[in-house]
This record gives sequence, structure tokens and C-alpha cells, in this order.
Amino acid sequence: MVIVSWGRVAVTAALVLALAGCGEPDDNAPHQGSETPKAMMVRVVTTDTVSSLDPAGPYDVGSRTVQANLYQTLLTIMPGKPTPVPDAADCQFDSPTTYTCSLKEGLKFPNGHELTSSDVKFSFERMLRLKTPNGPAALFSSLTSVSTPDDLTAVFNLKRPDARLPYLLTTTAGSIVDQEFYPPNKLLDTKAMGSGPYQLAAYRPGAGITLTRFDAYKGPRGPRNDGIEITLLKDSTALYQAITTDKADLAFHGFGPSMLDKLRKSDQVQVVESDYAAIRFFAFQMKSLTARKPAVRRAVAQLIDRPAIVKKAYGDHVTPLYSVVPPGFGGQVDAFKTEYKDPSKAAAAAILRQAGIAVPVPLTVGWTPAQYGTGAKNEVLELKRQLEASGLFKVTLRSAEWPQYQQATRAGAYDLYHGGWIPEYPDADDYLAPFVRTGAVFNNGYRSAAAAALLEQETTEQNGLERDELLGQLQGVLATDAPVVPSWQGRFTVVAGKNLENVETALNPLSFLYLSGLRL
Repeated sequence: MVIVSWGRVAVTAALVLALAGCGEPDDNAPHQGSETPKAMMVRVVTTDTVSSLDPAGPYDVGSRTVQANLYQTLLTIMPGKPTPVPDAADCQFDSPTTYTCSLKEGLKFPNGHELTSSDVKFSFERMLRLKTPNGPAALFSSLTSVSTPDDLTAVFNLKRPDARLPYLLTTTAGSIVDQEFYPPNKLLDTKAMGSGPYQLAAYRPGAGITLTRFDAYKGPRGPRNDGIEITLLKDSTALYQAITTDKADLAFHGFGPSMLDKLRKSDQVQVVESDYAAIRFFAFQMKSLTARKPAVRRAVAQLIDRPAIVKKAYGDHVTPLYSVVPPGFGGQVDAFKTEYKDPSKAAAAAILRQAGIAVPVPLTVGWTPAQYGTGAKNEVLELKRQLEASGLFKVTLRSAEWPQYQQATRAGAYDLYHGGWIPEYPDADDYLAPFVRTGAVFNNGYRSAAAAALLEQETTEQNGLERDELLGQLQGVLATDAPVVPSWQGRFTVVAGKNLENVETALNPLSFLYLSGLRL
């Protein structure tokens, strides 16, 4: 069994799907005296790029959509379930540094080769050996080796306790490949041999991919269609034309807000949304004397009106966010709402007054025009309006293009700067560590012994309920100290034809798609 039980488990949707799969006749099954039905191929279009079919290669979103459907992982996360469940294996911690996975019997690759623990060992050791630039190897920094007591048992040996491991094993970085098919010391970018719901039928780099169902797949994502045709398009116009002229059944990644508004009014398509793991925030740079003052940070956190930002800058196409961890992840709490309640000029003024800080406080806010989308400018303008309307701050906005902006934020050119984050693995830790761990990607000079201790504890705690409590406490510390102020959470939106079923089950919060549940 998978012993992690972190977060809330919503079983209703999964139960309905399970009952539907058990009781529904197969419409594609040949009927006596009738012609064999035409293959149910789902046509998918996207503006994503696919850089590699090899799961040890670059860890980009476009590649992950293809890899997630070609390869099997030991564990997976199903719709409505924030915790890992078995896919190729049943796993559990035997000790804080030993994680054992028992493989299902009879697993095979499409070429007929058996999938054994030796393939698991090969897959992880190869990924760590290759260390592809922008690849996934860094996710498994706690892994020292994989041992194989027998053909159906793989043991992950860790250099330190790592409660994140079950979640890491659900990512495409944990894909199992055929050791007899893959070279051990180089990537295989244009071929694939996995044991997932689909097998590769054709790959046209830069143009498209054809997947056909793999009937020997043994896992919770058995295909409800016969295959997938993925076409890679150049721009949003082509995407829009494909889905509105019935040349595609599903379109994703590339629509702007105005296009989506137009599509929502159409009775020819369905627009389906789910919470997206991408977030936006404003971070203080502790090289600034102004940002080092807790009262300044707390006053900004007290004033920010997230619903106004969402409405004015994004037309309500995103969702207000009250923690650096968005809803849907185990241990999430709306820590900033608890700490600051509603936006309040009086409360912010009291915070500054009690700290003896003269107003208006001069504040330099940095932003970049392209990296975070067309709404970024309106977002910082609305923040400036809110802070200055209080009479407590005088805001100067400064912008720079992305490479220069990164340098400027590190150098301390801004007191406060606009940022965004998309996690690499589906766990609350990947929202907290970037701001707390020394040397992490968003390290802004913030130091807190309490935050560091809680981060270390949640990383090693294997009791799910206790880990959730630690994660909640850590979010509370960040809300109190306010080194970073969350702004909003994105939405993952796809557009589908009216006849396509089960679209909502395909959407993954990390912005790629599991396509096996789709049905025409």
C-alpha cells in the first residue's frame, strides 16, 4: 500500500469514474453481424513545443504531456486525489531512508519485453547519470541508489529522509523505460518505449505525434479511446481556427483571455478549467534597508486587495491567492487571510505607527514586461494604486527585460519585485522551499530559524497528518514575516468539442494532460 495519506482525499469523483468504467458497455467492441467500428482517435492541438520524448531529457511542459501518456510511473495522482496511489507499483517507507516499491506482476513494454525492477533501477540511475541541462535529475538529489532484491522489488536508498519522494515518483521524471531499448549514456529524443496507456506510432519533430492505445497497460489510466493525434501549431490564431472549425477535438496552451471569453459564448465548444499550479507573488529583497523592516512588509501584506488585482488586471481569469501554497495541495492553509483578514488602511497604518516608521514610505517595485504575461503591467499598476491610495506608501515602478530583471532582483535594485512560480512536483514543499531554503531559486535574503526548522521537519516527517500540520505552521510563519506576498493562482483552461467527454479528468495542475480518459 502507499502509506502516505497527506492532505484531503476527495473520493467521490474517482468512485463515479470507477463505477462508470465497470458498468458501461464498450461501444467500440465489435458486434456480431456488424462492421468493425472506426477507431476512436482524439485530435489534440497545442502551441506547446516538444523538445524530447525521453523522460531523462528536458523537463518542459510540452514534453511532459507526451511522456505522461507514453510512460508508466511507480505511483500516480488521480483526479480528485491529492495523494499518490499505485500505478506500476505499491510503495511504502520501511525506514526514513528506505522506500520499497513492489511491482505489479505481468508488466510489459509494447515490444514484449517484461518490465522488472531492473528496468526501474536502470531508469533512475540513467536519469541521474545523464544530468540533462534543464532536466529532472535535480529533483532526486536525496537518492543514492536503487537496489533490486528480486524482479518485482525496487528499493530506493536515500542519503537523508525525504517525505517528498512519493510525490516525485508521480512525475514524468520517474518514468520507467526499457533498459534493452534505451542507451545508458545518451538521450533517445525521437523514439519511445514505455509501459503507459499509449505507445508511440509516429513522431514528426516540430509537427506532431501519434499515439495508439497500449492494451497491455496495467494501471489506473486505461485508455477509453483508441489513440491520440497531437498537432503542434504555431500560434493562438491557428489554435482557435482548429477548435472552431471541427479540425480538433481538444485545444490547449495558447489562448489569450479575449479568445477564451469569445469561446465561452460559443455553443459549439466547451471551455473547461481547473486550478493551475502557477502562482504570482511580490517578494521583498532583503538587501534593501526598507524591505528588511518587518512592519513595512506586513503593512504591504495588510493593504493588498487581491480580488481587485484579479479583476482589473486579469478580468477574473485567475484566482486570488492567500498563501504561497495554492489550494489543492496537502497542508495548504490560507495563512495570509488568517493573519491579515480583509485589506485595511487603518490596520496597515497601525502596523507602521507602532514600529515608528514615518509615512509615506518610499517603495521601489520592480517588474518585467514579457516573462509574466500581458497582465503583469496592469498588476503592478493596480498594486501601486492600492498602496498609494492608503497614503502610507510612495511607489516608484521600474521595469527591465527578463535577463536584466533577474540580475536586478538579485542585486537589490528593488525593494519589492513581481515574480511567478510553477512547481516541478505536486507537493506543497515545492512552493515553500524556493523562498526558505538557502540558495534556492527565490532566495531573497530572508532568514528565519523558525521557518528553516519547519522546512526541515516537514521534509523528513513521514506521518501525513503531522506533515500537513508542519506545512500549515510554515505557511503561518511566512504570513507573519511576509518576505513574500502571494497575489494569485492561475487556471489551466482547455477548449474541447461538444462531443468530447471526461475533459476535466485530463487536466493536471502542473499544466500537462493525461489523455486516456477522453472519449468521443
